[in-house]
Amino acid sequence: MAHNLNFNKDTGKYSFFSVQEKAWHGLGQIVTDYPTSAEAIIHSGLDYQVLKEPNTHRLPSGLEVRSDSSFFTYRSDNEAILGGKVGKDYHIVQNTDAFSFFDAIVGGTDGILYETAGALGKGERIFITAKLPDYIRVGSGDDVTEKYIFLTNSHDGSGSITAAFTPIRIVCQNTLNASLRNMSNVVRIRHTSGAKQRLEDAHRVMGLADSFSRKMEGIFNDWAKVK
Repeated sequence: MAHNLNFNKDTGKYSFFSVQEKAWHGLGQIVTDYPTSAEAIIHSGLDYQVLKEPNTHRLPSGLEVRSDSSFFTYRSDNEAILGGKVGKDYHIVQNTDAFSFFDAIVGGTDGILYETAGALGKGERIFITAKLPDYIRVGSGDDVTEKYIFLTNSHDGSGSITAAFTPIRIVCQNTLNASLRNMSNVVRIRHTSGAKQRLEDAHRVMGLADSFSRKMEGIFNDWAKVK
C-alpha cells in the first residue's frame, strides 16, 4: 500500500509533519523542535473543519428531497467529500478535539512531545503520534516514555476514535495499520451518544494512573455524552 498521505492542492503541501526525522516517503514538513498543539495542527495540515449535511435524493420527476436519516461529511476548506453516508446521530469530532486529548493528559498545552501527525486520503482519517513527558505513568507505574501514544480518528463513519500505546512511529497508512495491529492500553470512543467508553474504560483498558485519569476525565466524558 502507498503512503496515502493527503496532498492539499491549495497549499501545495502534503498533510504530514515529523520532528527531526524524515519518513521513508520523504514527504511533508520536517520541523526541528517539538511543536505545541497549535503549531502541530498547522504543520500537519489538519487545520480544517469537518461539517455534516443531509444527502439529497433526486427523483425521476426532477424533485429533490433532503434525507432525514442519511448525511455526508465534507471539509470546509476545499469541500472534499469525506464520508458519503453517515447517520443523523453521527457526531463529528474535529481535529482540534483530537489534539485536546493529548493536551488534557498534562493539563495544558505544554509537555506533550508531538512526533508526527497527518491526514490520509482526502482527509477522512487522521493520526497523531506523541511521546509523553517522563513524569506520566500508566497502571502501577510502568514507564511509557519508550512508547508512543497515538490517536487516530475518522471523519467518514468508518470507525471509532482510537487512542493507544504503540512502539511504532506513525508516518503513513502502512505504519498506522501496523500500529493498529500492535497496540496496548486501548481506548475506543464511537461518534455517537451510544458509546459506553467512559472514564472507567480508560482506567480499565489503558490502566491510567489516578493523576493521569483526573486530567482525562473532562474530554472522555464530553465525547461519551454526545447526543
